[in-house]
Amino acid sequence: MNSIGIPELFIVVVVIGAWLSVVWPAARVCSRLGYSPWIGALAIVPGANLLLLWWLAYTRWPIQAATRRIV
Repeated sequence: MNSIGIPELFIVVVVIGAWLSVVWPAARVCSRLGYSPWIGALAIVPGANLLLLWWLAYTRWPIQAATRRIV
């Protein structure tokens, strides 16, 4: 009776899918802005996800500074 059945396996797959559907896009956004994609992991932490959005909205992006030097 200590084995993992189909319902438990389904729950694990759904949780991993939900986690990836939040973290993957946040990591891609952070990497495209010039930050480490690992910052996107903050998207799953309650409260930190809102701080992440506000920080990304109002900070100077490294990619902007790089394009200003080129132009």
